[in-house]
Amino acid sequence: MAREHRLPPSAASLSASMRDLGYSLETAIADLIDNSISAEATRIEINCDPTGESPTLAIIDNGKGMDNDEILAAMRHGAANPRSERAPSDLGRFGLGLKTASFSQCRRLTVISACNGVQCGAEWNLDLIDQQDDWIISLLEQGEIGEQPFVGLLGVNGTAVIWRNLDRLFEEENTHARDELVSEKLDLVRKHLALVFHRFLAGEVKGRKKVSITVNGHFVEPFDPFCRKNPATQVLPEEVVRVGDQAVHMQPYILPHHSKLSAREYDFYQSRSEFLSNQGAYIYRNGRLMAWGDWFRLVPKGEATKLARVQIDFPNSMDEAWTIDIRKSRARPPRAIRERLRQVIDQICKRSTRVHRGRGQKLFEEVQSPLWERYADHDCIRYVLNSEHPLILKLLAKLDDEGRGILDVLRESISSALPVEMIYSDFSTHPREVKPSALEGQEVLERLKALKKILFDNGEADAGVFRQVMQSTRMFDAYTKAVEQFIAEEFS
Repeated sequence: MAREHRLPPSAASLSASMRDLGYSLETAIADLIDNSISAEATRIEINCDPTGESPTLAIIDNGKGMDNDEILAAMRHGAANPRSERAPSDLGRFGLGLKTASFSQCRRLTVISACNGVQCGAEWNLDLIDQQDDWIISLLEQGEIGEQPFVGLLGVNGTAVIWRNLDRLFEEENTHARDELVSEKLDLVRKHLALVFHRFLAGEVKGRKKVSITVNGHFVEPFDPFCRKNPATQVLPEEVVRVGDQAVHMQPYILPHHSKLSAREYDFYQSRSEFLSNQGAYIYRNGRLMAWGDWFRLVPKGEATKLARVQIDFPNSMDEAWTIDIRKSRARPPRAIRERLRQVIDQICKRSTRVHRGRGQKLFEEVQSPLWERYADHDCIRYVLNSEHPLILKLLAKLDDEGRGILDVLRESISSALPVEMIYSDFSTHPREVKPSALEGQEVLERLKALKKILFDNGEADAGVFRQVMQSTRMFDAYTKAVEQFIAEEFS
């Protein structure tokens, strides 16, 4: 009969391995904020002081706090069994987040907590673990607690998680660029938290008070990935799928075409999450965004779903079915949800395509004789210069047979050489920066005069014809006032 033999892991080796589970600074901080929200905190402060001999980062909340036994349980690796039933509002799962997230960024983790005015604290130090090759934790005396950085920000109840020996924060950068590097990382933290916790920040989570988060004193503004405040956003009917006795809610949205966004909205969205390309499902667990921007291979990302988003909400009782990972950055829906999601995607594809392409179609329809024509053949779509456009007809009338032949070749060459891939790439990522060449004030007037002369020579001028041809060129879209003034003066 086989003998049982106790074989605990090496503390030094395992703690070093746990540092590389794939956390970034922003995902590590988000994992700690989960604990604060689970502790019913409504105010969470993130403070980072990269200066001095011991750079420090601290997350301080006003949650219910912990006593000495609770703080020891929280500092224990595997503090909770992932299969155990949790409170419906709990954002944790494995009982590892506090430790793994912290050690991914620092070598010294201190937790100070206040419960009804009584403070207690404990500290993990990886250097000590390496020396002893054992899970040695330090329990802080009251005098030591008072010496900890940022501990003065704690109230009667609350918790401060303090990171020191931040060996991953500076990326071995020891020059003047270090402060700039930290600033860039904290900016990513703000943007990440604004998205992941946007429903908590906006006070939209049922049964939860509104949460405020600050980073070095600056409030984090919620980032709604569905642009729900814009009246052009389409809210499609909600779908509810039941898996056993649990309900999963799927809310589809069609985002507005970028032309329907205000300048502030566009800048806000484009600078935070690749607004126009971050299509897919947005997976929420207890109101917290877990994963986003993925169709789970149900459909390829493309034009048909470019502006489509599906908000999916599931409770923490379904964690195992969704295969949530330790970092809470990956979630895969169970089969029943994927099948229903496939049907939802099919329904929203046509709407998303219509919104995305609608503006382009309108540009062709709003003039009687567009400069470009679109042909949809059996196996391809192509764009060609319109041979019947008034400007081309005028030029043809002034050319001999040889000149007309050259013009035909030139027209076909321009149509064939249209850089579709480059235009698509630029328009997908920076649509508002794709513009015709800018004209100076005097150039606008000169182009308008030249266009009038080409169309009418010295004969009778027709304001309606001029306006139609002018609109088809799209050279003057940004100069409405100058155009109207020119028409009023030249065609009166």
